[in-house]
Amino acid sequence: MDFFNYRNGELYCEEVPVREIASREGTPLYIYSRRTLLHHHERLREAFPEPDFLVCYSIKANSNLAVIQTLQDAGCGFDVVSVGELKKARMVGADPEKIIFSGVGKTEEEIRHAIRSGILMINIESDEELIAVDHVARAEGKRAGVAVRLNPDVDPSTHEYITTGKEENKFGIPIPEAREVLRKCARLPGIQLLGLHVHIGSQITTVDPYVKAVERTIALAKELEEEDLPIRYINMGGGFGIDYRRGEALSAADIGEAVRPLASGGRWKLLIEPGRFIVGNAGILVVQALYRKQMGKKRFLVTDGGMNDLIRPSLYGSYHRIWPVVTDEPEGEGSFPAADIVGPICESGDFLAKDRKIPPVEAGAYLAVFSAGAYSFAMASNYNSRPRPPEVMVDGKDWKVVRKRETFEDLIRGESTWESGSA
Repeated sequence: MDFFNYRNGELYCEEVPVREIASREGTPLYIYSRRTLLHHHERLREAFPEPDFLVCYSIKANSNLAVIQTLQDAGCGFDVVSVGELKKARMVGADPEKIIFSGVGKTEEEIRHAIRSGILMINIESDEELIAVDHVARAEGKRAGVAVRLNPDVDPSTHEYITTGKEENKFGIPIPEAREVLRKCARLPGIQLLGLHVHIGSQITTVDPYVKAVERTIALAKELEEEDLPIRYINMGGGFGIDYRRGEALSAADIGEAVRPLASGGRWKLLIEPGRFIVGNAGILVVQALYRKQMGKKRFLVTDGGMNDLIRPSLYGSYHRIWPVVTDEPEGEGSFPAADIVGPICESGDFLAKDRKIPPVEAGAYLAVFSAGAYSFAMASNYNSRPRPPEVMVDGKDWKVVRKRETFEDLIRGESTWESGSA
């Protein structure tokens, strides 16, 4: 469920017309629905209730402070992959004992900051990283809580770029090798082994891959108990898919019903790390039509939003629903000529959609690119020296800019010209 709906041919975000926000703030523009964020978080809390489960929002999906603050106020934990994300979480008052630090390439400084912050655990990705964490923890006079990330060799049937749990991926440690890494945890004075972690990919729309991954993780947990190496947490990661196309995703209840019984009985606390599931359908990108072009039989609609604002279609071939903000045509109905919806960037790969059938629009019309709350602004860039767009959050009838549009001064901050003889 989301709170973007058409009323009498006009798109609203909660109780606010999208056209009103776009006309005041300009385009391209990201708009987030606070109610949608809270709705999806609450569905996860119902499917994975505390105290036996903990939802940790994956900040990399969307790291806007207003998003993080909203989820912090709702009692959410956090999964971070950088010191910047950790500082943002702590800035809004996140409980460090509800924070997990993930990522395959943590630096010594990141490890040190995580340990000093007193977070719940660091997800270990390799034997050498384990040694590095032990070294830093002992230098700090502390023991670092860790979980060892397993690579369970499970195919999540998603795009190859967002598959993370197969043996050819860079993430985690294959289970046979992980056994020795886990035994080593018990021998290192700076390490406190707390859990096992798996994360098999993103935009997963079936439960079977999760069931396989969790079953393999639990089997290893039971082996560890027999070796007197008990653990307290099993982290099944995230990657729950959303409805980019209507009806393609699982509900939180579907996932919970399949996975929850596997970890029941109070032996372990189950952690989940959803990002897209919470924020993906809570956001849209609004762009404005600039020009229409006809190239032989090929039609193009040129907009002011491009791959610098939303790279997912260019990078992954990802699908996003696109429809005019104001139109008499019901979405998904009618027969319209197809067009490539493209941006202003000087790349042939700059597109928001290919051969998309939408109602004819005039120059100046606004278009909504749906399901743009996750991995959208977070992956935006300044390519072609273009400022990144603003972000707006709506709550009922109220809305505010939660990130200003960048200016030229923002673009050149930190740069300098070269003057002969100044070196």
